Amino acid sequence: MYSGWNLVLIITVLCGQSIGFFWPFTAFAATNAVDSGPDADASRRVAIIGAGAGGSSAAYYLQQFAEQSGVELNITVFEKSSYVGGRSTTVNAYDDPLEPVELGASIFVDVNTILKNSSEKFGLKAKRSETESEEVLGIWNGESFVYTQKDSGWQWWDIAKLIWKYGLAPIRTQRLMKSTVGKFQKLYEAPFFPFRSLSDRALDLGLTAVTSMTGEQYLAQNSIGAPFSTEIIQASTRVNYGQNLGVIHGLETMVCMAIEGAMQIDGGNWQIFYGMLNASLSKVLLNSTVRAITKRNGKYNIQTASQDYTGKTSRKEESFDTVILAAPFQYAEIDFEEGLLKHTPDNIPYVTLHVTLFTSPRKLDPTFFNLAPDVEVPTSVLTTLAPDDVPLTPEEGVGKPGFFSISTLRPILNPNTLRKEYLYKVFLPKALTSDFMGGILGIPVPTNLSKISADSGDAISWYYPHVWKSYPYEFPRVTFEDSELAQGFYYTSGMESFISTMETNALMGMNVARLIVDDYLRVIEDDIAKSEKTSQVVLSGEAIQELR
Repeated sequence: MYSGWNLVLIITVLCGQSIGFFWPFTAFAATNAVDSGPDADASRRVAIIGAGAGGSSAAYYLQQFAEQSGVELNITVFEKSSYVGGRSTTVNAYDDPLEPVELGASIFVDVNTILKNSSEKFGLKAKRSETESEEVLGIWNGESFVYTQKDSGWQWWDIAKLIWKYGLAPIRTQRLMKSTVGKFQKLYEAPFFPFRSLSDRALDLGLTAVTSMTGEQYLAQNSIGAPFSTEIIQASTRVNYGQNLGVIHGLETMVCMAIEGAMQIDGGNWQIFYGMLNASLSKVLLNSTVRAITKRNGKYNIQTASQDYTGKTSRKEESFDTVILAAPFQYAEIDFEEGLLKHTPDNIPYVTLHVTLFTSPRKLDPTFFNLAPDVEVPTSVLTTLAPDDVPLTPEEGVGKPGFFSISTLRPILNPNTLRKEYLYKVFLPKALTSDFMGGILGIPVPTNLSKISADSGDAISWYYPHVWKSYPYEFPRVTFEDSELAQGFYYTSGMESFISTMETNALMGMNVARLIVDDYLRVIEDDIAKSEKTSQVVLSGEAIQELR
């Protein structure tokens, strides 16, 4: 979760957002990360499906809580991809490992205690900015820039300018954000942690009143309205979640404005989750897809299909005492035995987000943004809607701007031509076209983008598109999926419709880990109590025999 409040950090999510970057893990996790766990015959076996933030955190905290409680666990993590980190992933510009760039979940903040503490424990180096030092932030509504600001990184913003233009709305927003996010942070503490029902906890903390209405309604209820809400806050909800204030619920709106102290791990945030898995002593199986789950004699039987480095597929079935599904249910594509789950999570619509990275020697063209030819375009462009721009559906929410954000991440040296270029990141609701790219650069771009190369001499020298099911449409709601779908079968992605970030998914991983260990301890206590009761009965019987 992002925390604090800083306008310029709206751009943080532009330069890095709630999705990830690709680093090609191969056999490391499967061979080196974790075969040193407890003997499966002497411990309870736990299967975790998914090695993203939720799954990695669940493995990490399972090991910690089990060790503290004297419970022996054997943990296996199944990941269908070739890398860990889920939507936190990186790619290398020009395929150069010295030029990694986040493709997905890119930032976290000081109050994100799970991510921050873990990164420090694993000795990972955090950096405070991915963008140019001389950055200019602009918010564009498809017709004109409604706000611009010079910025020197993620840690500074011009509050005087905001108050001069928008009055007390920025101060009211800051206070509202702190109050709302403060309630959420109680989920980390007893008596609210751990929780089996997120719905009940949200109600207990007074947060269903916030999730039950749109961001627009929640802001208006607290005397925060246009133009600050529609220009500044909506630019943040769009770059963070691809959604406008009339769609996204009030809690996620406040999370978008809680972005102070943003940072990212040098080389990629995926390293946090890699570190969690390594520290958990789990057996991590990459390129391993869970196909089906059945239940026999109280055990969950998991059928998997795995590929080795040659592409050869092998199938296997293993039994586990407990299962954690750490991925959205609707995208897991698992065949569940009928009646296995007490409750099946609802299908919820996810945003389809096209993230495109590219490099070019050209800066953004002012004429595309209706500026004079000699005017400098902001290096980072967020978008909002013009007053007369009213999308008919959430899927059409991008409106006249046609994109959610364009960010100039940093200057970069083309390794083939040795010329200075710029690394860009664009968020759109559909695939980026050569016409659009040519428009923002002010020069024709080859129609066949797949043939672009670093030495082609074209306007684009490197190009990397990716499509994410990045996060749910955060429609107002008051109920959320529970942490346990059946006895011994736990679920982390119910958190996504409440708050969708790396930190909150990691929190849900920690939550189910605590529930599992507590449940095991309860079983152990019950077994001990039964054993003592049986012993007493035996002793009583012996005493009766002696009396006879």
